[in-house]
Amino acid sequence: MTPDYLPFHPDPKKPAFTPPSGAVDAHCHVFGPADVFPYAAERKYTPCDASKEQLFALRDHLGFSKNVIVQASCHGKNNDALLDALRSAGDKARGIAVVGPDISKAELLDMHAAGVRGVRFNFVKRLVDDTPREVFRAIVDKIKPLGWHIIVYFEPQDLHDLVPFLISLDITVVIDHMGRVDVSKGLGGQDFQEFVALLKEHDNFWTKVSCPERLSVKGPPYDDVIPFAHYLVEHFPTRVLWGTDWPHPNMKSHMPDDGALTDVIPLIAPTEQAQKLLLVDNPNRLYWAE
Repeated sequence: MTPDYLPFHPDPKKPAFTPPSGAVDAHCHVFGPADVFPYAAERKYTPCDASKEQLFALRDHLGFSKNVIVQASCHGKNNDALLDALRSAGDKARGIAVVGPDISKAELLDMHAAGVRGVRFNFVKRLVDDTPREVFRAIVDKIKPLGWHIIVYFEPQDLHDLVPFLISLDITVVIDHMGRVDVSKGLGGQDFQEFVALLKEHDNFWTKVSCPERLSVKGPPYDDVIPFAHYLVEHFPTRVLWGTDWPHPNMKSHMPDDGALTDVIPLIAPTEQAQKLLLVDNPNRLYWAE
């Protein structure tokens, strides 16, 4: 494990908020265990193991019905741990893989059968090496026939440069963690307003209103992040997703309690209708519709 890596919370509280029936944690990960699924040689960090069994136990403890498991950079393009978790979960999980442009149609079909429904493009330079845009375009051409979408992870200073490229792909794009908006600039800040304009102008763009622990300047209970997530839920109710981000890789400031994170949901989605869209209807439409 990387020396300053923070392990996930060992005993999250039972949330006061009860998710609606069929609710989905639409962003989480599995790591290792390393003796079965080794981490990638090119990784930028080494996490603590976070097994499928621990993830599924957390799902049940928090009151969710399903997971969307996202391949993280520490496993590189080897999706074996992800696929193993998906096959173990059956219909209770879907997945997002990381692949290269040389991926074969047979491999993609095998992933689809296991529950993969998209790929992740990581543009965060501290986590992955730079990749030419044409590599991503070649991957999109291969996954479009399967009806998959892409998840993109970037930092706010990169949004302006990425937008023309992402628009040109002509595919459903899900942006992780509200584009990592700088909440210290307020709702009227240029970064957030550019992000909002992107969602207004392109209805194939979605976002995850997740990870207040990563975006907050003040820390728990993340009051400085809630207005941003609430704004997106209110204005784009059918194109928002929520996830725990368990086991919270590379958190430096603190390790969040997943029960406390779950209790943020009614603050950003105050009505039963908004909660059902965020947690049930939207993720099921994107990941479980055939």
